[in-house]
Amino acid sequence: MKFLDLFAGIGGFRLGLEKAGHECVGFCEIDKFARQSYKAIHNTEGEREYHDITTVSNEEWRTLRGTVELICGGFPCQAFSIAGKRKGFLDETRGTLFFEIARAAEQIKPRTLFLENVRGLLSHDKGRTFRTIISTLDELGYDAEWQILNSKNFGVPQNRERVFIIGHLRGERGREVFPIRESNSETDDGLKIKIVGNTNNAGHGQKSAVYSADGIMSCLTATDYKQPKQIVVLNKEKGMPRETNRVYSSEGLSPTLNTMQGGGREPKIAIPVLTPDRAEKRQNGRRFKENGEPMFTLIAQDRHGVAVKEATKQGYAIAEQGDSINFSVPNSKTRRGRVGKQVAQTLDTSCNQATITKDMRIRKLTPRECWRLQGFPDWAFDKAQEVNSNSQLYKQAGNSVTVPVIYEMARRFE
Repeated sequence: MKFLDLFAGIGGFRLGLEKAGHECVGFCEIDKFARQSYKAIHNTEGEREYHDITTVSNEEWRTLRGTVELICGGFPCQAFSIAGKRKGFLDETRGTLFFEIARAAEQIKPRTLFLENVRGLLSHDKGRTFRTIISTLDELGYDAEWQILNSKNFGVPQNRERVFIIGHLRGERGREVFPIRESNSETDDGLKIKIVGNTNNAGHGQKSAVYSADGIMSCLTATDYKQPKQIVVLNKEKGMPRETNRVYSSEGLSPTLNTMQGGGREPKIAIPVLTPDRAEKRQNGRRFKENGEPMFTLIAQDRHGVAVKEATKQGYAIAEQGDSINFSVPNSKTRRGRVGKQVAQTLDTSCNQATITKDMRIRKLTPRECWRLQGFPDWAFDKAQEVNSNSQLYKQAGNSVTVPVIYEMARRFE
């Protein structure tokens, strides 16, 4: 399908759609720095290029009728985000930009609309905002379907929930895209996967890190270099017991461990739990800083991990090697969920997250790691890095969609 990329950012929609065999014929992005990255990454020669969507006339949109089969776009989400002021359609600078997509669709009449926004869109104004969006699509002649998908279930270790809306033009409706079964479901048929070698404090495996069913990571992640990860591939041959697991290293080497056929004889991994009363309190109560700016407060630290202060009954959360620490609003006394267990939390435009390194040091994620957390290949980051500063690269990663999630839907389009 030939598609028009609105609110294009750095081209997350485009990468996923092109991977599925679709063709971009034009794009629209108002931010000049994002456009620099977009044009460095993608070959846009001969394509329609628009900047401010509000200045594109109806006549210009109509010239694309019969050419554009799909319009995609993640319209600005700050107006609907729980983290924002949630003004919705009352926000004249951002919230109403959904209607710019509607205006383009009315003039172009593509067969398919492919939209993305924050999960908070569904609950904003007690659901009335979302109802307005669906009603608007209905008036334009589009039947809509939608689903909330989490990036962590599509090969990238980032806990990022987004609602995706697919609009089908009546009379030319293609097959339904949803529901999509997320790949870490405990009830998935056939081959199941899980990680061993990294466990949380309760001794349970970190199920939030997801890899492809063939045991190969779909893209590099921010924590790959910290320690080898072992992947258990459950035997799916008929007549073979589930317990006959084979364990492979992430490098694709021959099996390294075999299970002991149950009976409590299988290998187990124990990680000491860090508690403030027994930890080496060499940084007790100190604000962890980077470049002089406060990030978060450490309660304690030892060779196994750090205890990070947060507003929970326990008062702290344990961060171990490979975990993430969110340091947005570092002085907040009500912030919870600062620690992500083997998974990054939702990236924002500042990408204010740190990670625990092998030598138990704490550092902020690099721009490259943030792009990887959105599923961008390193070659794309390298090209964007040539034309933009780190601050812009962080912002662009936080504003983007997750490429593997887009691909999973794009490959279902006809």
